[in-house]
Amino acid sequence: MKKADFITNIVLVPIDFILVLLSAITAYFFRFSESISQLRPVFYEIPFSEYLNLSLKVSFFAVVIFAFSGFYTMDSKKLTKEFPKILTGVSTVVIFLILAIFWQRELFSSRFIIITSWVLAIAYLFLARIITFSIRNLFFRRGRGLANVIILGNQIDRQPIVDLYNKKPQLGFKIVAELASLSDLLNSQSIKKQVEDKKIDDIIQTDSSIPKDGALDLLTYCQENQISLRYVASLFQAQNLNVELSSLAGLPIVEIKETTLDGWRRVYKRIFDFIMAIFLLLILSPLFLVLAISIKFSSVGPVFVKLSRVGRKGRIFKMYKFRSMVKDAHKMKAEVMKYNERSDGPLFKMTNDPRITKVGRFIRKTSLDELPQLFNVLIGNMSLVGPRPHEPEEVGSYQRGYKKLLTLKPGMTGMAQVSGRSNLFFAEEAKLDIFYIENWSILLDLIIILKTPKAMFKGDRV
Repeated sequence: MKKADFITNIVLVPIDFILVLLSAITAYFFRFSESISQLRPVFYEIPFSEYLNLSLKVSFFAVVIFAFSGFYTMDSKKLTKEFPKILTGVSTVVIFLILAIFWQRELFSSRFIIITSWVLAIAYLFLARIITFSIRNLFFRRGRGLANVIILGNQIDRQPIVDLYNKKPQLGFKIVAELASLSDLLNSQSIKKQVEDKKIDDIIQTDSSIPKDGALDLLTYCQENQISLRYVASLFQAQNLNVELSSLAGLPIVEIKETTLDGWRRVYKRIFDFIMAIFLLLILSPLFLVLAISIKFSSVGPVFVKLSRVGRKGRIFKMYKFRSMVKDAHKMKAEVMKYNERSDGPLFKMTNDPRITKVGRFIRKTSLDELPQLFNVLIGNMSLVGPRPHEPEEVGSYQRGYKKLLTLKPGMTGMAQVSGRSNLFFAEEAKLDIFYIENWSILLDLIIILKTPKAMFKGDRV
């Protein structure tokens, strides 16, 4: 999904609300104008304040119906597909309104206003899309907001797609490089630098005869660098991944998506995180105060610590925690690394870590030290539910394929935390988090959240 498509869909929501309301208001004044009143006498005149209140409710209801009708799906918009959606969506709203009038006669009974509003709403909404898409395409033609794409494949295979993107910038893509294979990409320092700087959005593989090993290498490379991969159909055997079928330049295209958490789902999850973070911070504020006092008077050092962690797409951020170790404990880590009890991955664990304070041992065992991460959730660099956040050194030691863990924001809790906590082998933990990434749903988030309190006080973390 291109960022421009996301912005376009976000902008359309308030525009649609305003235009539906405007169509209702226009129909009202048109109905009670002198010219129309002479042709069709007014038998029942609804006060404008009452009509406006009703129109606001109907406009909000209309946007909800439009959302369920697919108005705001996060894909590229085409005018030819928008008009049928608008006609169907507005007509559905009118049908519900007529049913409401039938059951509640106190609304109003002007067929003229209903029909006029219906016609105007369709016209306004379609005109708005013409203008919105024209502005978007104008930006695209000027090179603004384009998604950067690398085209892989031999000259003959990739040329139709190259020609199409060069001819039609309104599709929203800019070709950064044309290369024969992944090997050529890896040998190009300038392109590799753009990939590392997160300046590449998509890779399109046009060679349908690429060997299986090469295909898997390309898939892994895209996953590790959080790049969307699209390819000409028949490139891979069926895989348990999120895929979307489309066509491009007359060729069947399959896009492998990193996660189901995209588009509006990401918006819903962010809104949920923000509201819940505020709610929990207010509810838990007395506990925060008690823990802060206990930490401050039990050992020397600050109440909170800021730890470097790797977030979505490999971005480094500061994660907040209650201090559970002695001051400057990170400087002592090199001394205790030889006592690391985990040899299965990059994580560190020591049962009787001498750096942990008495209060720290309790808050770590109950995971209370992690509560300040609610501030990270509020800021937006963490989520309530997601993969476990790892240190930069740990991410640097990831084995092949594990960088898919960076597809989503790390979470305060997650499948790994509620499925065994620190007793899991790293490979098992990674598989659980990758499963979450590929199969995200609101229901799955709620299940993990409900399981978290039990996991917190089970007491198997040290």
